[in-house]
Amino acid sequence: MYYRFLILAVLILSFGCKNKGCEIPDEVANIPIKVEIERLEKPFFEAESKQEMAQFLNGNPLFAEMYLQQSEYPSNSVLVNSLLPIATNASLDTLVQEAEKRFGNMEEEREQLELAFKFIKHHYPDFNPPQVKTFITGLGSLGNDLFVSDTLLVFGLDYFIGKGATYRPQAYEYILERYEREKMVPAAILLLSNRFNKANLTDRTMLSEMINMGKAYYFVKEVMPCTPDSLIVSYSEQQLADVHHNESRIWAHFVEKSLLYEKNPFQIQKYIAERPSTPEIDKNAPGRLGTWLGWQIVRTYMERNPKVTLQELMAETDYRKIFNESKYKPKKK
Repeated sequence: MYYRFLILAVLILSFGCKNKGCEIPDEVANIPIKVEIERLEKPFFEAESKQEMAQFLNGNPLFAEMYLQQSEYPSNSVLVNSLLPIATNASLDTLVQEAEKRFGNMEEEREQLELAFKFIKHHYPDFNPPQVKTFITGLGSLGNDLFVSDTLLVFGLDYFIGKGATYRPQAYEYILERYEREKMVPAAILLLSNRFNKANLTDRTMLSEMINMGKAYYFVKEVMPCTPDSLIVSYSEQQLADVHHNESRIWAHFVEKSLLYEKNPFQIQKYIAERPSTPEIDKNAPGRLGTWLGWQIVRTYMERNPKVTLQELMAETDYRKIFNESKYKPKKK
């Protein structure tokens, strides 16, 4: 299959993504939600004694329990004793300082989250935003890159310092591309979408995996309408322009190879899981093309069914219904 590239499309696509559908309705903008981002790395790394570390844990009970998994330790003193050597480790100062320099007061992230939470509240009136915290994890020694629950959202900032960081996560280059500041909030909202995205666990076909992830991407775009698609799906703008330009060829591959109702997990993972590329289609094709294609199917379905709400879409687990009613068939370019 000939996978053509179109540099001009990058300019067109990136410009369009930043403007199309970015209007914020008054009924959303006026929802009374205020987000505060609490920087917990500061008091944590200022602790110099067991007493100060215990005070830190007592002052942040939700964070201590959910992120640091306090209840997994035999006693609070055991947790204190394990954390204090990390908090006083001078070698972590570099991560702390570089994160502070890279993120500043995080006003950009605060505004992104506040708007996303307002949109979610608009679609789900019972939604209550989680508390938002930041932390320096020591690149995994203290916690994850992202933690999202109904009540708590934590950014492991040292993962997202970016290419200029002295220390970076131990991961393949194509995974490191995801650890950039501008992708941090979209990634968190993508995780948050799991709370609303109902799944049919008995349907394990390629199509079900494609559309389930497509629903998640669609959710993020709906609540972060000003965010470029490239940051949501974590493709470069060039990659995104290329897959749009080759959409009909990508779709033809799935049809010709009878992949939609494939149940072999190994085959499914080739198109759904993290990979640097999808050589089955073309050596230059990015990974996760099945999830991107699922997003296009869901978009088409919603365009054809304008009365379907976001709540109804996320609750729908009949993937064949979404596919059939989308009548998805990309035009040749």
